[in-house]
Amino acid sequence: MDLPLVQLAPSGPSPARRAVLAKRVRLLVAATISYNIAEAVVAITAGTIASSTALIGFGLDSIIEVSSAAAVAWQFAGRDPEAREKVALRVIAVSFFALAAYVTVESVRALVGGAEADHSSVGLVLAALSLLIMPGLSYAQRRTGRELGSRSAVADSKQTLLCTYLSAVLLVGLAVNSLFGWSWADPIAALVIAAVAVKEGREAWRGDTCCAVPLAGSLTGPATETDVVGGGDACGCRPGCSCCGESK
Repeated sequence: MDLPLVQLAPSGPSPARRAVLAKRVRLLVAATISYNIAEAVVAITAGTIASSTALIGFGLDSIIEVSSAAAVAWQFAGRDPEAREKVALRVIAVSFFALAAYVTVESVRALVGGAEADHSSVGLVLAALSLLIMPGLSYAQRRTGRELGSRSAVADSKQTLLCTYLSAVLLVGLAVNSLFGWSWADPIAALVIAAVAVKEGREAWRGDTCCAVPLAGSLTGPATETDVVGGGDACGCRPGCSCCGESK
């Protein structure tokens, strides 16, 4: 009796597809670095002129984002990116921790010292522009990283997404301060962002990006129950993760 042949699904993207994805990661990293360098220069300059701790902190966050993106660029510059992934993840994690430490210290100083910043039109425009650009960039990084199975690319997308949150915090803080003189609003919101940064840093340090590794199933659609490996769900998430509910 002849037994039916069992179709063995590929464990991930084909070599040709992986090459395309790796190139896309490098392009996204280059775009991230270029934008954040310009953002840092503008934010720190405007923050110094307006005596705005929030703006200066936002500029320093951009520098930290550059270090995170540079780690991913270094990883994918080698012949075997996977061999460099652990080091890249550690650099990204340290970037998160550094950002959280700085934001916390400066927020506490702003609350205790009661320093008041001047109105900054440049800061408001920069925050609004970053709020428009960063979500799309983070989405592209996350989607590419997940398909490629790169934990570092996914972790860097979280760093970019955190920059989006900081942009929103900066925009609200500058606007509220300009309209109502509530100088305490920005540092309070920034402390929440610092807590999120610590959480993301811990996950990056552990390599705990549960949605990053591609499924042992179809590359063109969601996995079926027979594709699930390692006790994950139909979206390829490990127990306790919720990839299906996230925007992809």
